[in-house]
Amino acid sequence: MAVKQADAHAQLVEQLDQHVRELVRREGVDPQRDAGLVRRIAEGVVRDHDERSLTGIVAPVPDIDSVVGELVARVSGFGPLQAFLDDPSVEEIWINDPSRVFIARHGRHELTNLMLSTAQVQELVERMLKSSGRRIDISQPFVDAMLPEGHRLHVVLEGISRGFSAVNIRKFVLRAARLHDLVELGSLTPQAAAFLEASIRAGLNILVAGGTQAGKTTMLNCLAAAIPGGERVISAEEVFELRFPHPDWVPLQTRQSGLEGTGEIRLRDLVKESLRMRPSRIIVGEVRAEECLDLLLALNAGLPGMCTIHANSAREALVKMCTLPLLAGENISARFVVPTVASSVDLVVHLGIDQHGVRRVNEVVGVPGRVENDIIETEPIFVRGGGELRRANGMPPRPELYERVGIDVHRILTESS
Repeated sequence: MAVKQADAHAQLVEQLDQHVRELVRREGVDPQRDAGLVRRIAEGVVRDHDERSLTGIVAPVPDIDSVVGELVARVSGFGPLQAFLDDPSVEEIWINDPSRVFIARHGRHELTNLMLSTAQVQELVERMLKSSGRRIDISQPFVDAMLPEGHRLHVVLEGISRGFSAVNIRKFVLRAARLHDLVELGSLTPQAAAFLEASIRAGLNILVAGGTQAGKTTMLNCLAAAIPGGERVISAEEVFELRFPHPDWVPLQTRQSGLEGTGEIRLRDLVKESLRMRPSRIIVGEVRAEECLDLLLALNAGLPGMCTIHANSAREALVKMCTLPLLAGENISARFVVPTVASSVDLVVHLGIDQHGVRRVNEVVGVPGRVENDIIETEPIFVRGGGELRRANGMPPRPELYERVGIDVHRILTESS
């Protein structure tokens, strides 16, 4: 009985879906830009059908609001995935094959009961990429794109992934916009937040490190929100993920090569171009390769900046910053890079995610600029121990920068949190 009802519901929705799509095409509506208009069309179609059901010609609509929502998701949204995209507790969605759709909720993985067909997934990917203006094909088997709501889409084409195209959607869930929001979430202490905000105002260079989903982009957004409004900010990213309030900010993102294989804009190109745009600050969403060299050169020249990097500790983040520039060419040596990193990076903020899925700041270390036996010295300023972020005995570098903007950093670090 339940199976028959499900089949009848599916047939009803399919019939109404075709009618809605026909009206959307006839009226020249862009379904993704004009979701409100699509909803009005769907409401009219469902209402007309329900009125006709009074005559017994067609089956009645059991739940009008539910069916309208399903139609809008199919036509204007992203079909069966739309419910997860609308759920604020869902942080990420990924499809390993049509019968295995996973979500991450509160930092933990769940296998959903959603069963898709290959055709459904292909249609969803095409629709998502259409909204982003990016493409995927045999010559370009990977793609990073941004969905209309700000969610990040990553697709690996079948052939590179075995048996089926792998799809990841990392949602943009704004839980913190400023450092004090992170205090309320328990990610860091009021004292650490006050110190980081003072460091941003003073113009220190900050490296945000951590593993996947540790909250690096959120931290970068919160740090960027503390940049004084009179400064000009230029950011460079693979896809637009940064969101912070600032009156003078130009966000840049990379671009794929066209069908002719030309026109690609790499992150390294963006870092170089940003220096020609009169920046007061430069922010790089994440350094992964040789663009690290260009960022270091900018920071070393006196331009304040920030970036994120994948690393398991503050120490490993500095080691990686010393390694990535070597990818820029054989003429770049560790003898040049190591002291450049030591003199360019002032603070490293390392983030982690605990067994309960809670994201926390694990350590904040200062980089005083000294190198001993090719190892960059660090001073721990805050460390997590016993489940708490505590003040350590280290002091931040470049105290003159704090003094220049009238900040007593010693008072901030000696006050009880």
